[in-house]
Amino acid sequence: MAAQREWFEKDYYKVLGVASDAAAKDITKAYRKLARQYHPDANPDDPGAEERFKEVSAAYDVLGDETKRAEYDQVRTMGPMGGFAGPGGPGGPGGMGGSFTADDLGGLFGNLFGGGAPGGRRGGRAGAGPRRGDDLEAELTLGFHDAIAGLTTTIQLASEVGCPVCGGSGARPGSSPQTCGVCGGRGVNEDNQGFFSFSSPCVACGGRGSVITDPCTQCSGSGAVHRTRDVKVRIPAGVAEGQRIRLKGRGGPGRNGGPPGDLFVLVHVTPDRLFGRKGRDLTLTVPVTYPEAVLGTTVKVPTPLGGPVTIKVPAGTPSGKVLRVKGRGVATSKATGDLLVTVEVVVPTELDDAQRAAVESLASATSGSPRTHLGVEA
Repeated sequence: MAAQREWFEKDYYKVLGVASDAAAKDITKAYRKLARQYHPDANPDDPGAEERFKEVSAAYDVLGDETKRAEYDQVRTMGPMGGFAGPGGPGGPGGMGGSFTADDLGGLFGNLFGGGAPGGRRGGRAGAGPRRGDDLEAELTLGFHDAIAGLTTTIQLASEVGCPVCGGSGARPGSSPQTCGVCGGRGVNEDNQGFFSFSSPCVACGGRGSVITDPCTQCSGSGAVHRTRDVKVRIPAGVAEGQRIRLKGRGGPGRNGGPPGDLFVLVHVTPDRLFGRKGRDLTLTVPVTYPEAVLGTTVKVPTPLGGPVTIKVPAGTPSGKVLRVKGRGVATSKATGDLLVTVEVVVPTELDDAQRAAVESLASATSGSPRTHLGVEA
């Protein structure tokens, strides 16, 4: 299980304000609302908004992923101490279940508090190991046609990047970080209490396992600088409003040689004056005259991509009838939708003498009433 320590400590459902059995669409809806509310660009004078935005993004990164959510839910059933509930707790005596061994318990607590090494060995460099960079989020607004066709564009992102002077080490060029003398380079200090060994980050080196005696003048030893950078984004064809696109490795810089985080781009799509969208299908309303609806006709209609198409309006088509044009909707990697054309019969509000005479002639030639089923006199 790829659980992280934060999973034991934070209730991501509470962060997003949803129930633990909430549907995926409700989780996404809650996230979008909170992301807009706390986005740093919308709260330039509120220093707490950025932290809240990061917290919301971290929660959605887990709950918005089906696999991660399942793992997180499994971890939460184990309780705040990873399942150790004491005598009489869940799973029988000891709260671990009958097949849980001492080695399993030691490995669980070692992973939880940073004191274990791969394979259950003690004395590893868990606290001083590489750390993955932060995941970042940006928003991008696209035109309706660009969202359907897909495109490659560039967004500006203000964030930390690896220091170009020291290469992210934090040390002045020509020097290097020194092993911490307090923790011996492990990055953690252990407190042995009999069967368990609890670990905490070394206060001398901040958990890095090394100290910088001659810091880089550009980044002051942090290994990162805050800059505005251009990020090229490839938007796939058929992207929809509210969709998140993940750019692997384009997030915050890693620490101690760790990999960078990811960048998540939240897409917004501006409405179009002609076309609507329902999943992969596109919608369009086409007006026709009364004679065209009665007698039938062919009309030419536009499509967002590939030019206009000609459709047949059958004789006697009522207003509101939907005609389907196969394969003229949104094309994604999975399938292509259709164009749904709604026929709207236009009733003229002003008639010249010839038109009025023609309508009166039609009325006199029309027998019967379409309202007989109402059971009242005409």
